[in-house]
Amino acid sequence: MQDLTHPIETGMQTYPGDPAVSVEVVATHDSDEYRESKLTCGSHTGTHVDAPAHTEPTGETLEEFDVAAFERTCRRVDCRDLDAREPISADRVPTVESHVDCLVFWTGWDVHWGTDQYLDHPYLSPAAAERCAEQGVAVGVDTLNPDPTPSERADPAEPEGFPAHHAILGAGLMIFENLRNLGAVGDRFELRAYPIRLDGDGAPVRAVGVDRWPGGLSYTAIVRDVSGE
Repeated sequence: MQDLTHPIETGMQTYPGDPAVSVEVVATHDSDEYRESKLTCGSHTGTHVDAPAHTEPTGETLEEFDVAAFERTCRRVDCRDLDAREPISADRVPTVESHVDCLVFWTGWDVHWGTDQYLDHPYLSPAAAERCAEQGVAVGVDTLNPDPTPSERADPAEPEGFPAHHAILGAGLMIFENLRNLGAVGDRFELRAYPIRLDGDGAPVRAVGVDRWPGGLSYTAIVRDVSGE
């Protein structure tokens, strides 16, 4: 079991223009005999899930999904060869097995978390996002955004707006953003990413990757059995 979550802390990086994050201690053991903190943040803070309502006016909110929807059988797609602000093309989107319901794009960009360079991540081309939506799979990324994020280094030729969001969320699917540590899981893994129970457009999650495949077997064990090694 691997933690794929960025910690929530005061001043942490957010999407440009999103609310600043603050974790303030409002009660202490010394003065109040208990400790309590006040958390101020946006619904898309840190490692989080986007519900369709994030970009789609008639899209589902988190509350409309069964809790089981936040457990996903994933295929990891290695995109670490891509450079800053380079698109992930449609031909890199694999045809998924019938039991896979989430494609997780591993760019390795989480190493830049907390820096200006984190804004200049690779992104899903509109055609790649459409291919994900056509297969009916949710999407996970270890970046701030599946679309290009605004920065001083943006290329005028990049897609405008949120075409990847619209393709995926518009199909009634979810997007898991700001994942980290994807090198610690295999190419097939189970993602468990439960949000707080909020009837909203998104929420922070505690994302965990588990080396587990349908039927309860570990994917590593299945590969070993098939290969005979």
